[in-house]
Amino acid sequence: MAVHHLQTLLDDEAVLRLNVGDEVYLSGVILMARDAAHKRFVDTLAAGQPLPVDLKDQVLFYGGPGPTKPGHAIGVVAPTSAYRMDPYATVLFDHGARGAIGKGPRGAAIRASCQKNRAVCFSAIGGISATLFACIRSAEVIAYEDLKTEAVQRLVIDKFPLLVTNDAHGRDMYAEEVEKYRTQLRKA
Repeated sequence: MAVHHLQTLLDDEAVLRLNVGDEVYLSGVILMARDAAHKRFVDTLAAGQPLPVDLKDQVLFYGGPGPTKPGHAIGVVAPTSAYRMDPYATVLFDHGARGAIGKGPRGAAIRASCQKNRAVCFSAIGGISATLFACIRSAEVIAYEDLKTEAVQRLVIDKFPLLVTNDAHGRDMYAEEVEKYRTQLRKA
């Protein structure tokens, strides 16, 4: 397991260095979008229309903000369950997105898509919303304002703490760890 300090946008070199279990401190710009925005992205692409944002080499954060208090860039943010974006993520990886941040395990289609597209999935640990919030320097709604808290936001982040859970080599940290513990239980 390694520790990486990465800057967005992600490229092949950065993504291919990552392995499941690696710690990443991500800085730069990410796009925060949840279910409704992802569905709209995919529907827009299916209709042959251009997206309102360029996904090339971007990292998508499956999060939602709480109310913004005076003096803050955004309200406290929390990662949402990543599996809910699985039906959309493979399409968005095919259209240039390089990474996704959520929490929890992903499906087999995501493993294959990460390998095919040289993409990576990160987990932001649930319960550390205050830490994630402290890493956000600015937030701006850039698309689908009508979706309110599910609108697409451009976040500028500094040292956002993440864990690699699906890498571009076809590995899945959750699946590997579950199997490791099953093996240990069988031996006990």
